Amino acid sequence: MKAMILAAGRGQRMMPLTAELPKPMLKVQGKPLIEHHIERLKIAGITDFVINLAWQGDKIRDYFADGSQFGVHIEYSQEPQQGLETAGGIIQALPLLGEQFIVINGDIFTDYDVSSLLHIHLDAGEGHIVLVENPPHNPHGDFNLRHLDASSPKYTFSGISRFHQQFFAKIAAGSHRLGPLLKEKLAEQLVSTELYIGRWDDIGTPERLAQLNESLIAQQNNFHSLGAPHVG
Repeated sequence: MKAMILAAGRGQRMMPLTAELPKPMLKVQGKPLIEHHIERLKIAGITDFVINLAWQGDKIRDYFADGSQFGVHIEYSQEPQQGLETAGGIIQALPLLGEQFIVINGDIFTDYDVSSLLHIHLDAGEGHIVLVENPPHNPHGDFNLRHLDASSPKYTFSGISRFHQQFFAKIAAGSHRLGPLLKEKLAEQLVSTELYIGRWDDIGTPERLAQLNESLIAQQNNFHSLGAPHVG
């Protein structure tokens, strides 16, 4: 099983932090966001990666190279400077991916257990997406859970998914958004869903990045405080 990490976005809402740096290289707990993904996927047993590149993509390639120093193997899918949108980027990378593969947005932070995606059963042309509770910046959500009717609450797409390569069949190369395709395939009952309640952060603005780092520092301090022996 290979994993594709999406890292080609321009990150304009993160300016000025992304003026000279791709968004997935912004640091959380002292290391790039994308490195956290590689570590979690490696723990799950996934060591073959494809990373798509566009804006400032050389910074990612220079940092990770072929992945050997991180104990993994990385290939790159170079896109035009303006990128190809999510679905377009996946379609371009299909020759580097296997029959089924995992896709993760490079600009999120989560403690989701990626190993659970290895046990999902997908037939040809199907996909599986992980949804999360709606954050303040997306209060109305994106998609319903598949087993519920259309009047049920919508949840936010986490940017974590698994696909069979035939999910993208008959779509020509070029720039394509993933959202409309997911909506179409959900209507055809070709996408399964799950709701994850754990930690998930969309690093969409400098303020959210700062809040995440502050939250993780506070969490770490609380852990050490609780674990310290009582003296008195």
